[in-house]
Amino acid sequence: MCGCFTLPTVKQPTVNWFSPTWFSYPTLREFEWAQRYFLYLLPTLPLVFALRRILAGRARQRLSVAFLTRDVRSGWVESLRHLPALLTGAGMALVLVALARPQRISQRMERSSEGIDIVLAIDISDSMLETDLHPNRLEAAKRVARSFVQGRFEDRIGLVVFAGDAFSLCPLTTDYELLTQSISEISSGLIRTAGTAIGSALGMSTNRLRDSKAKTKIIVLLSDGENTAGSLDPVTAAELVDAYGIRLYTIAVGRIGIGETPTDEGTLKRLAALAKGQFFRATDTRALSAVFARINRLEKAEVKQSRYREIADFYQVYLRWAIVLLLLALLTKSTFVGNVLED
Repeated sequence: MCGCFTLPTVKQPTVNWFSPTWFSYPTLREFEWAQRYFLYLLPTLPLVFALRRILAGRARQRLSVAFLTRDVRSGWVESLRHLPALLTGAGMALVLVALARPQRISQRMERSSEGIDIVLAIDISDSMLETDLHPNRLEAAKRVARSFVQGRFEDRIGLVVFAGDAFSLCPLTTDYELLTQSISEISSGLIRTAGTAIGSALGMSTNRLRDSKAKTKIIVLLSDGENTAGSLDPVTAAELVDAYGIRLYTIAVGRIGIGETPTDEGTLKRLAALAKGQFFRATDTRALSAVFARINRLEKAEVKQSRYREIADFYQVYLRWAIVLLLLALLTKSTFVGNVLED
């Protein structure tokens, strides 16, 4: 879902308006011009002054006085008589620049999502050290779990590990860097109690999710599927998962009938069915990646994108300069620089 908004209030930034950098080429080039056609009038200003000079010259009264060439002197003081006209022209040019409305426009995008609460429950029992997945079941599961975490957006994810007992390794969080680090540090020696307590893992995961306000809550459980420990029956735990409105995805990691501890699919299939989820079998690393990718597609939260355009107007900088120059032009006309008889 995508929305696009333009901020209703035009920002007027606080700027050092008398800085000469406002007239540099890089500054002028970076502007967007809201009323660009006023800039096309700039080349007409010399024509306006030329026309004024022609018309004023025809109407001016002349008095013929003879001077010798050596008596006619010129210098920089005489050239000051052009200053009022130059100031007036520059002021008019800056008025046109201000009318063209120089702006800086920046865009930013905000993404928001209601998010999904997810608990990853990973089996770290000795059976997960089987090498039918490269390099073993546990390392393959860790690698794919990290990729799954990095592919989420604003979802809270928690981490539960289990062997003969269950342990909450990371609470629900959006700190994906912390999560990936926690997953990387998982090892089969974290829990010394031998066995595979699937029921305890589901109970621990449910405890993490039961108070969640998220619309969608899921548990992703990776195991070889053979429950051999724990005081909570896996079927009872799956019914509890369903009672709290949590969906359960179970993944059987490993190949059936291969290795000292072959994968038992039956338990995981039944648990997923009880909690209105799905069962997946991952017989190799590629299949395990595909399973997580499919879960990722099934459990995508709706992401809302809002695009904002922030507009900063800078016409006031050039308008202030124009006012200053036009006032200076009027002041110089009232001094020895101007010739009041001509105006």
